[in-house]
Amino acid sequence: MEPVFATGMAAKLRSVWDRNEGLGQNNNAVKFLGQDYEMLRSQCIQRNTLFEDTYFPAVASSLGFNELGPSSSKTYGVRWMRPTEICSNPQFIIDGATRTDVCQGALGDCWLLAAIASLTLNDNLLHRVVPHGQNFSSGYAGIFHFQFWQFGEWEDVVIDDRLPVKDGKLLFVHSKDGKEFWSALVEKAYAKLNGSYESLSGGSTVEGFEDFTGGVTEMYELKKAPSDLFSIIKRAVERGSLLGCSIDITSSTDMEAVTFKKLVKGHAYSVTGVEEVNYRGTPTKLVRIRNPWGEVEWTGAWSDNSREWDGIDSTARGKLQNRSEDGEFWMSYRDFIQEFSRLEICNLTADALDASQVKKWSSSLYGGEWRRGSTAGGCRNFPATFWINPQFKINLKHPDTSGQDKCSFLVALMQKDRRKKHKEGKDMETIGFAIYEVPREYVGQTSVHLKRDFFLTHGSSARSELFINLREVSSRFSMPSGEYIIVPSTFEPQKEADFVLRVFSEKPAESQEMDDEVSANLPNENVLDESQIDAGFKNLFRQLAGADMEISATELQTIMNRIIAKHKDLKTDGFGPEACRSMINLMDTDGSGKLGLTEFHVLWEKIKRYLEVFRKFDLDKSGTMSSYEMRMALEASGFKLTNHLFQLIILRYTEDDMSVDFDNFVTCLVRLETMFKTFKTLDTDADGFISVNFVQWLSLTMFA
Repeated sequence: MEPVFATGMAAKLRSVWDRNEGLGQNNNAVKFLGQDYEMLRSQCIQRNTLFEDTYFPAVASSLGFNELGPSSSKTYGVRWMRPTEICSNPQFIIDGATRTDVCQGALGDCWLLAAIASLTLNDNLLHRVVPHGQNFSSGYAGIFHFQFWQFGEWEDVVIDDRLPVKDGKLLFVHSKDGKEFWSALVEKAYAKLNGSYESLSGGSTVEGFEDFTGGVTEMYELKKAPSDLFSIIKRAVERGSLLGCSIDITSSTDMEAVTFKKLVKGHAYSVTGVEEVNYRGTPTKLVRIRNPWGEVEWTGAWSDNSREWDGIDSTARGKLQNRSEDGEFWMSYRDFIQEFSRLEICNLTADALDASQVKKWSSSLYGGEWRRGSTAGGCRNFPATFWINPQFKINLKHPDTSGQDKCSFLVALMQKDRRKKHKEGKDMETIGFAIYEVPREYVGQTSVHLKRDFFLTHGSSARSELFINLREVSSRFSMPSGEYIIVPSTFEPQKEADFVLRVFSEKPAESQEMDDEVSANLPNENVLDESQIDAGFKNLFRQLAGADMEISATELQTIMNRIIAKHKDLKTDGFGPEACRSMINLMDTDGSGKLGLTEFHVLWEKIKRYLEVFRKFDLDKSGTMSSYEMRMALEASGFKLTNHLFQLIILRYTEDDMSVDFDNFVTCLVRLETMFKTFKTLDTDADGFISVNFVQWLSLTMFA
């Protein structure tokens, strides 16, 4: 197994390096499943064939696994057809993308359709998802591609254009006139990204907002609207954010029911502007709303033909009033708060905004993971393990306005790839985060991972409103300038998931992952001359070593297992040959592959010290160490490691129940010490870098 794991580690490192070079940005998207659109299209044109995608084939499993599974009534009689087979003159986009291009089919993904429709309002955003130059005429080869933001990077997804058809009509998304296919193809690409069409069933528009823009979303219940929400909306509009609002339904009969003032329940509206006017001497806040249907408009105060417009300055009236039945209308902010239930704001990253957009968010993004035994600590309710969660620092330097010491920022925690796991019966984990002020002694430092005692004695400064099983949890905060630690976690410990943490701030703010700096502060070893070694120890050595007066790996294994058998309080399955070879490799100064008297004496003292540390940090006296006890024991032994390195150690040295027994503890410490000493020996100029050729690399990795 080890060579496979090593290859996996190398691939992971390679991936990090590629992303540091800019791979994953919208203009340099990652090729999903390694498929290269231009290369595949060229091959099809050369061979005069239409593309068939073997990674997302035209078969039942691509439709779904349960309600859309192979034996379901919904998929009975489904055929896969290309647009050129469905109608005589298919078009990709006709006269630009519009709201009527997005009509729902037999799949419960209205959340996705609302997000796709929102793209039609912003041509710049649309073509980040739908690359230019695709059509059914020149160079048509049955292949299309689309780009989606996924957990921190853009992915380019290639599909063929075979679409599921039932009774002569597209089964899922379709355009109103049936001849325009860009929206159906976007849906297919998104289904491929998530594993199947059925994986798209059920969701929130904000998920689509984010996957089509790379933005970060915040939600407001308007019945509990913060006092400064109007200014939040105003600043969001200035930044080009996408804003959606809706009215909750209380029963299924409410869905798309029209109120007596012509608002539609359970329907996705867009907020397109805000304004403050002087109405008969009184400042009045207005909000502009758009109904994607393009009709059915609000008939209350400030609607297109209401008398309120007569009470404001004619210049403002001429600028704002709109009398056409185009689905866009004004209403007072007070009515907006009262009539609508929920507001969603998708804040865009700087790269998604026009160059002319002056007011942009400052943003940062970090990928992380919760892993059993190493970084899955659970929430504050579990103080023994909470501290092992990943930790991130944000440095708020610039208050929003002069004269005040409050800095606005938004924290969003998103769990990755959970939609793909639907077919395995897995749902979202329950996630959230807490924020702590950095203690004075650690201000300005980055190589610090706060430990258990800090969290036992310090309360949080802020936290996510809820721990909840959504894809993303986000909250807006306004806090005094200073340094803060964000600790993301699942609610319960030992729950595994990958996550992305994003921090958006109104003014520039520095942020970084907090982690211990890798170091080894090892105690000085007292290497005695043979004449200084105790006579009793010499006699013991002669008995153990035999006639050649040296201890081989096999002899060391016998010795170690005899010793460990006498310590009934320690759990172990015994020292194996590999562990003993590692110990000899660490202590063998003359390259003989065996240990002489002085070398064995140093090892003996080392193992006694390891035993002392093991017993000290085996807090529950179980005879083994839990993973978090192991982390404290490593630090007490002089080793400071990053979360990632500790995770690798846990993967390699724990038993099935995530415990570490004594022989694995010793082997781990010996290996660590060997690697540190080897590197230090080769790093002759002490600059933290070494250069080795391939043969030297093999020598190091095979025999270290």
